Amino acid sequence: MHPLLESQLTTTRRQFFGQLGLGSAALASLLNAEADAAAEPTRVGGLPELPHFAPKAKRVIYLFQSGAPSQMDLFDFKPGLADRRSEELPESIRQGQRLTGMTATQDSFPVAPSKFQFKQHGESGAWVSELLPQTAKIADELCFVKSLHTQAINHDPAITFFQTGAQLAGRPSMGAWLSYGLGSTNDDLPAFVAMVSAGKGKPGQPLYDRLWGSGFLPTKYQGVKFRSVGDPVLYLSDPPGLSKETRRQMLDDLAQLNQRNLEEYGDPEIATRIAQYELAYRMQTSVPELTDISDEPEQTFELYGDDARTPGTYAYNCLLSRRLIERGVRFVQLFHRGWDQHTNLPSAIKIQCEDTDQASAALIQDLKQRGLLNDTLVVWGGEFGRTVYCQGKLTADDYGRDHHPRCFTVWMAGGGIKPGVSYGQTDDYSYNIVADPVHVHDLHATMLHCLGIDHERLTFKFQGRYYRLTDVHGRVVEPILA
Repeated sequence: MHPLLESQLTTTRRQFFGQLGLGSAALASLLNAEADAAAEPTRVGGLPELPHFAPKAKRVIYLFQSGAPSQMDLFDFKPGLADRRSEELPESIRQGQRLTGMTATQDSFPVAPSKFQFKQHGESGAWVSELLPQTAKIADELCFVKSLHTQAINHDPAITFFQTGAQLAGRPSMGAWLSYGLGSTNDDLPAFVAMVSAGKGKPGQPLYDRLWGSGFLPTKYQGVKFRSVGDPVLYLSDPPGLSKETRRQMLDDLAQLNQRNLEEYGDPEIATRIAQYELAYRMQTSVPELTDISDEPEQTFELYGDDARTPGTYAYNCLLSRRLIERGVRFVQLFHRGWDQHTNLPSAIKIQCEDTDQASAALIQDLKQRGLLNDTLVVWGGEFGRTVYCQGKLTADDYGRDHHPRCFTVWMAGGGIKPGVSYGQTDDYSYNIVADPVHVHDLHATMLHCLGIDHERLTFKFQGRYYRLTDVHGRVVEPILA
């Protein structure tokens, strides 16, 4: 910017905020405190016009299975493949689909049926693999969407697409959009929390902090990552020798300095900084109480499994997610790594299911018995599916599967979603969708609808354009709504 123009702009800001007498009241206005109080007395942050209509869900727990679980080994039962084992995948099915660099040079694409048994469960008759016995028990609580499809064929852009609605980094994540739009109902915890766990097998694809970032939204809407080692949140503990009173005085002095800068420049990131320092101070009390699971009864650990006693495990994070939403956190996202099974799939997927099956089912049961499932939306799934053809050599006991964006399965449960249904259909090879396709933007639009949000109206102007989570696409999947 030209120095004279910058000087004029700064002066104008200074005069404007000086006339307002910014102070504490104006800062509160910047943080939308007064508007929030009028719109929803118990809400902290958010836009006053949201929700757009009565929501069925108040909060979300997203169980993201990073690496892409194989749909045909878990949920998408294809009994006819048993007779086609090792046959070449017909070109009429593959239809010239682009392949990853890992299988594009293969001379053969042999069909690899799942080696695992499937049974129907519950009154809904949902097909579930023997790998997921606990999930099978709650089949009537779930909605299986078997016709999800995406645009990306490699992990990083596909995971980014699921989190932000775009394959390229830089957009706000789902949780950031909800934090921006709906705020929280607890002033002592973040509106958006992310946690990462890894299976007992290979750790899988790396995950980056930008996946729970705020993109071009103000940074106060980004997710807060809870760690499994040391302090759950970095820099919450007071330095050795620093008393609580000294810490409080330091923050008060720092807030005054930041407020002077805010009055002069009007940069909303300064307001964010003030608010985040205060939130961190309050979290010094709220987070230790939250993560102290010693008050949980023994039956909780019988439900979730013994792994729930160990910080950093998937089971522990599932239990913590329930404790978070009980305390008013709006969006909790669990990332579990290790589902990328290009080789040795039968043994590797078994380990992953042992790590996640009981805890996933326990979370649904726990929420239901506490009366929380009715207004909590739970989503389980990965970034894409896996191929029916074998990657590498197909043997009697072993096979691997490559990335497959054309069709895969997620399940949903809770607030706003019809339980005990399966939606969408794939062909006999679980390769193409033949009925009721659901795009990632459609999934996002449906999730927002459950929360009382019109996905076309939750927008943010950036660089001259109004952006939204669903970009310029997306439709609500009406048949799966309760």
